[in-house]
Amino acid sequence: MHAVVFAYHDVGLNCLNALLTAGIQVDLVVTHQDDPNENVWFGSVAKLCQEKNIPYITPSATELVDLAPKLQALAPDYIFSFYYRYMIPAQILTCAKIAALNMHGSLLPKYRGRAPVNWAILHGETQTGATLHVMEVKPDAGDIVGQSAVNIGPNETATDVFSKVSQAAVIVIEQALPSLMQGKVPRKANELQKGSYFGGRKPSDGQIHWQQKAVQVHNLVRAVAPPYPGAFTDYQERTMTVARTSINGPFPSNLDLGSLGIQVVDNRVFGICGDRQAVEILEWFPSNK
Repeated sequence: MHAVVFAYHDVGLNCLNALLTAGIQVDLVVTHQDDPNENVWFGSVAKLCQEKNIPYITPSATELVDLAPKLQALAPDYIFSFYYRYMIPAQILTCAKIAALNMHGSLLPKYRGRAPVNWAILHGETQTGATLHVMEVKPDAGDIVGQSAVNIGPNETATDVFSKVSQAAVIVIEQALPSLMQGKVPRKANELQKGSYFGGRKPSDGQIHWQQKAVQVHNLVRAVAPPYPGAFTDYQERTMTVARTSINGPFPSNLDLGSLGIQVVDNRVFGICGDRQAVEILEWFPSNK
């Protein structure tokens, strides 16, 4: 079996390795150049390609459609997308002789779209996972090929959960590969009406609004904790990045629960929230650091 693989991030690295281990011939990898303005804390697909002597390219989003003739000539059995960041044009999807398949970091149909792990934590989910599905022009909408679930702990950050999802993605692809190697694609309906779609997130979305409930603030901090841009608030004319919080208590009895925002009591830092509950800030630092 021959494949063209669109891949980035740890999921891309791990799933590409799984394909190679299974004996799939990867004729081309399409990946991204690392953004110098981004905190790149994950593995490099490009480096793996260099080590394995796999041809790879890093086109811009506008250059993707021009790849169609090249992929038509390669005529891969499968096209795989593993955490590739750009929408893949329909002209490319049709180049796969058997199927074009994408790995998504949620239990579809939940959390279709961008930043699924971050959104799941933000909404207080206790479970997410990885889903391999058939690619259509509409994002994350095709039939489900396989899934694997992971638990989300009440204090786990997006990085913690993403590590679990990366491992789940490998489980999914390894479970699917015996059928895929025979040219068979298991399918079950992706019931979109039972799910949800979310867009991308910006660093400015990390602003803490103290009128929210304590658990909502805690979930925001977990969802965008470094190496993501981080939740932030203003204190004494400085913008502070809040990296780690707790809602477990016990809290000092002399906190003023009627006054929203930051309070420092007994050398401990707290945020008072709209439900008159406190969040303890365990780690924070000036945002310009």
